[in-house]
Amino acid sequence: MYLFEGLRQQLAEYLPPDQVQRSAAAFKLAAEAHKTQKRHSGEPYITHPVAVAGLLADMRLDHETIMAALLHDVIEDTEFTREDLAEQFGSTVAELVEGVSKLDKLTFNSKEELQTENYRKMIMAMVSDIRVILIKLADRTHNMRTINHLRPDKRRRIARETLEIYAPLAHRLGIHDIKNELELLGFYALYPWRAKLLESQVKQARGNRRELVERVRKEIETRLLDHGIHARVLGREKHLYSIYQKMLHKELRFEQVMDIYAFRVIVDEVDTCYRVLGALHNLYKPIETRFKDYIAIPKSNGYQSLHSSLKGPHGIPVEVQIRTEEMNLMADRGVAAHWLYKTEENSGTTAQVRARRWMQSLLELQQSTGNAFEFIENVKSELFPEEIYVFTPEGRIIELPQGATPVDFAYAVHTDIGNTCIGARVNHKVYSLSKPLETGQTVEIKTASGSRPNIAWLNFAVTGKARAKIRQYLKGQETREAEQLGERLLRAAFGPVSYNDITEEDFARVCGEVKIESKSQLLREIGLGNMMSVAIAKRLLGEMQQTRDEQVVTNNYRSLAIKGADGLLVSFAKCCRPIPGDDIIAHVSPGKGLVIHRSECKNVRGYEEEPGRYFPVQWDNKQDDEFITEVRVEVVNHQGALAKLTSSISSTGCNIHGLKTEEVDANIYYIDVALTVHDRKQLADVIRHIRKMPDVQRVARLRK
Repeated sequence: MYLFEGLRQQLAEYLPPDQVQRSAAAFKLAAEAHKTQKRHSGEPYITHPVAVAGLLADMRLDHETIMAALLHDVIEDTEFTREDLAEQFGSTVAELVEGVSKLDKLTFNSKEELQTENYRKMIMAMVSDIRVILIKLADRTHNMRTINHLRPDKRRRIARETLEIYAPLAHRLGIHDIKNELELLGFYALYPWRAKLLESQVKQARGNRRELVERVRKEIETRLLDHGIHARVLGREKHLYSIYQKMLHKELRFEQVMDIYAFRVIVDEVDTCYRVLGALHNLYKPIETRFKDYIAIPKSNGYQSLHSSLKGPHGIPVEVQIRTEEMNLMADRGVAAHWLYKTEENSGTTAQVRARRWMQSLLELQQSTGNAFEFIENVKSELFPEEIYVFTPEGRIIELPQGATPVDFAYAVHTDIGNTCIGARVNHKVYSLSKPLETGQTVEIKTASGSRPNIAWLNFAVTGKARAKIRQYLKGQETREAEQLGERLLRAAFGPVSYNDITEEDFARVCGEVKIESKSQLLREIGLGNMMSVAIAKRLLGEMQQTRDEQVVTNNYRSLAIKGADGLLVSFAKCCRPIPGDDIIAHVSPGKGLVIHRSECKNVRGYEEEPGRYFPVQWDNKQDDEFITEVRVEVVNHQGALAKLTSSISSTGCNIHGLKTEEVDANIYYIDVALTVHDRKQLADVIRHIRKMPDVQRVARLRK
């Protein structure tokens, strides 16, 4: 426990005793788990988790973070599982430890073309709790402090990873203390000669500058006191890596970078910042274009300060940052500042909810800027076990759910790539489209312009995007094919008339009649079998058809009962038994052709609402067919009543097609008679004849 004593004192400064005790319990388990392990330096392994926890304690982070830091290598390097930790220390600590473990399982074999932003997004996407990143940054900081014990090639790889991923990540989170240290340590490990040479140059320049820096500092302090402003004025030195980056990217000489004298003025209140600015602008002349107000509009990582460039004594450039103590703390610690105050009241909720709530408050704080946390808000809160990360051949990172296949990958890159995908190569080897991918693989999709999605892909595609796009394409394909088929059917239905002779106005008219929005939708409905091509052709031909009908020679021509139904299968509905003289409407039934109903038939009630399914028709006056209709006769049951009824009907010249009787009570019968008649006039004659019979109570046309 002697290793824990220094940390215990640190924690006791700001945590209640029971939380310090819980942290001590975490230390005991970690010490037990790592007791056989050593670091490269030969020290007991437990010194590393303690040092990481110490860094986080400096930031005043909560006890769960400290416990997770002490246990951060336990799941990965020992036989303890997440369940063991959850049982002893709660699910939040277990989630944090698992989060850090999963981060460690990702290896970044850095390629120059890979953007730092991609790495940063990759890490940010993996965490549902910001504290995972804080632990990881502290872990990396301590590893960088002890990097000299590693062999040179490994040292360079870790240093490059630190400069490309972890330092920018710390910067994005606003934790400049860690960012500056990681950059300095990474610079020394990756470019030791450049770092040493630059350091000696800075020391030399610092000696020459000391007097001037002190003079400017005293002048600023004096002027502020004259205005009654109490402030801390600090000479600010540029960091070694920052100098190197400016020389490298801005192509500046060392003297040009070091020629600027930087100061920081720290005050108590925001209002005082602006008073200091006024006082300094009176002391030295400001350079007009070099003023930035990050207090009113904070930087994307929450940084706030006033920046102004001035012409100092002898015309030397002086840079001044003016901020409050609070802003100074935020600039150094970023997301880690005031962590306890942010989470204390919500300590009962899960880590994810807590982090999301904190991020939401941060977003509200920085709505005026395009903030850097937008992508965090959009990532799923699951940790690594449910997600995988794969690379495109160019090095772009694609995040997919566990079990995702190359088809999911193809659609994640671009919909067109998914739609034309014919195969995949993973790590330069042929790979089945249905086989799940694994983290770290490089996936290359083979496409062919003529190919299209396969319905079988829906059996193994995992992501919502891929499944939706496959369905959408197949549906669109079905639509296109239906449209083409509809056009072919319509062309055939026109017979001798050319499809191309039909004007767009005719199509628009018919679309209006059948309540369909467009010509393409009309063709689609025909292709899908919802409408009859011949019926639509008749509507389209309209007046043209009438002209043609008039030109037809009627000699030896037997007309159909329905006018304009040439080439159509026509049948008469048995529910209402229409006969010439009735108002009629035709129901367009795929497979049955036109089924003729009486307009008042209950089976076609509301046909005005669905004009596409019905077709206006009329009787052909020249026809001489016979039609079946039914009448119901109510008779008193006397002997011979049925014989009298049949003889009365036959006397009118009608045939009886069928007959059915039904007893209503002891004396009254219903007799339903199916007759063949030419038209309504003949039916009316039959009904009149029947009514004259003495035993008939009532007679009427039957409606079913």
